[in-house]
Amino acid sequence: MHRLDPLLKPDSIALVGASAKPGSPGRNLAELVINSGYQGAVYPVNPGYPEILGIPCFPDLSALPQAVDHAILAVSNERLEDALREAVEHGAKAATIYSSCILENDTDPPLKQRLAQLADTAGIPICGGNGMGFYSVDHGLFAGIFPIDRTMEAGSISYIAQSGSALTALVHNGARLAFNLCVSCGNELATSVPDYMDWSLEQETTRAIALFLETVRDPVGFLGALEKALDRRVPVVVLRVGKSPLGAELAKTHTGAMAGDHAALEAVFRKYGVMEVAGLDEMAALLMLLQSARKPGPGALATIQESGGFMELVTDICHDLGIEFARISRQTRNEIARHLDPGLKADNPLDAWGTNENFEYRFYACIAALMRDPAVASGMFFANFRDGYYLSEAFFRAVRNVSEENEKPLAMVNCYSDISHPELCRKALEADIPFIDGAREALLATRHLYHYRDRSGRAPEEIVTVSDPVMTEKWRCHLAATDESHLPEATAMNMLQDFDIAVPRRFAVDSVQHALEHAQEIGYPVVLKSCAPGLYHKTEQNGVVPDIRNAEQLERCYRDMEVRLGAQSLVCEQVAPGTEIGFGMINDPQFGPFVMVSAGGTHIEILADRAVALPPVSCLETDEMLSCLKVDRLLRGIRSQPPGNRSELIGSLVKLSRLAVAMQDFIAEMDINPIIVNPRRAVAVDALFLLKQPETGD
Repeated sequence: MHRLDPLLKPDSIALVGASAKPGSPGRNLAELVINSGYQGAVYPVNPGYPEILGIPCFPDLSALPQAVDHAILAVSNERLEDALREAVEHGAKAATIYSSCILENDTDPPLKQRLAQLADTAGIPICGGNGMGFYSVDHGLFAGIFPIDRTMEAGSISYIAQSGSALTALVHNGARLAFNLCVSCGNELATSVPDYMDWSLEQETTRAIALFLETVRDPVGFLGALEKALDRRVPVVVLRVGKSPLGAELAKTHTGAMAGDHAALEAVFRKYGVMEVAGLDEMAALLMLLQSARKPGPGALATIQESGGFMELVTDICHDLGIEFARISRQTRNEIARHLDPGLKADNPLDAWGTNENFEYRFYACIAALMRDPAVASGMFFANFRDGYYLSEAFFRAVRNVSEENEKPLAMVNCYSDISHPELCRKALEADIPFIDGAREALLATRHLYHYRDRSGRAPEEIVTVSDPVMTEKWRCHLAATDESHLPEATAMNMLQDFDIAVPRRFAVDSVQHALEHAQEIGYPVVLKSCAPGLYHKTEQNGVVPDIRNAEQLERCYRDMEVRLGAQSLVCEQVAPGTEIGFGMINDPQFGPFVMVSAGGTHIEILADRAVALPPVSCLETDEMLSCLKVDRLLRGIRSQPPGNRSELIGSLVKLSRLAVAMQDFIAEMDINPIIVNPRRAVAVDALFLLKQPETGD
């Protein structure tokens, strides 16, 4: 028995605050529960009524003939604490709260905290407060306070939303998504998103989990739920809202300025294969594909359009999104050509409209040929489908017939959304055919689906998590003994070198004579860098002078820097030019360290080209991160620029990710910018390590 069973599939319910007053939340609740088909015992509780909707009503919980599993508390904030205490004393094993849990002129601790303590002491889960309840569709229990104007068919999507409006947007509208659970979890007094996810993952009907996420209140539980979903191959779709970049003026490192508040979750999503969407339409489109029993096999996308204009539209969007079309065989092209009118090209994507004559069979035959091709993983038919239109009805029949003959996913997609098609939606859902409004949303969903397929089908990669233990212990002891806010650059570069990261030859100097001696030892040209305390961004203070070619130039530059920034400097080997890459780590308070790879150099923040991951990362994952960046084209060589030593860069980034894990107890942020990647080497030429500071009391 799952901890949430008394909440989401109880044997008995008390509706505390149920009402006979039309339009009231208590009346809506009673109608939903009593009329939804719930098979358990239902007890309305309200001293003002002898019965509600033909069911006997009781004055209070103590008058019930049995102790109920679940007490639904549709009462005001003022009555809430007493109501929950009475439910606990009654023996209820779960509760639902709709009220905001905020009192004017409240005492300390506030009501919300007192309710959470009551639930914790009793060990009961609570849905809410400040939520809209839940719909446990598989069990016919609709525990909400807003009416639903449509019949909800049981399905395979578990939708958990931290916003009531986001919940109703998908659940109360349309008829193309079918859910087994819908939860408005509110402020999560005693039950959080990971708890609902865990329960959903135990349900046989769950094919996908969708989250509308404002915050993560239980990071450990969240990671555990994502791990469980990954193990059970249940895809998770997340729409995260409330994302905002960190203020650049507050960030001491380039990494901090670029990361933003959402970066840690992005890294979590990458690790666990979570599909993050940007809006509700994109989420709905992806869920329509995921709820289908049909899953894409190997291969790429096939599309058929009702016109050349739509074919060009789809082709343009696929180009923007990096979606490839399946390269169909000559045999498939020949088969399609037999059915096309003159002037139409047999290929993928396909425009199959010619004349009106025998068009239904033509489209059926062309779609069937495309879907049979071994290179095709899934298909989409782009048109404008509307109820009562002979073309739309014929196209639907063609798609349905092909779907009945083929196990590959085949979707119908409207290129324009303001079309009336509720009947076609209903028939498509019954036939397990995704029916999506919006060409871009459909293709975004397809890209997500293929990424998830490719990741799920990949053999797990062994990741080395530990660096040299002797070197690790040496540096952990060093960091534990320091009371500085950051590491001097010379020390940071020594650490990188000890962890087998390529760095330039360098010498710390405090006089012009030392600078000249060591420059001679290194060999010109050299780079002169200030080591002034607290100087985080040297370039902005003219604290870095590259390409110094002789002693006279070095002496002049050193004396100028000495006057402005002090005598402490580094004389460094100048690394041959190449593509500049940035690497960073931020120690997130919820999820621990995450690493970032980006375009580097002075343009790191301007280009805002970055990828994040949880360390340690593997060579394959690092390769994928680099491939996401626009700057990767330079790494691979473009025009007259030769390719950089990408494999050495990948190895260095993997080692840096291990360093981030090994030193996470001491380092708050790492910023290595740039790593210069030329045809021979990948060399980290600048490093800034901010150290964790002791927590101080109020």
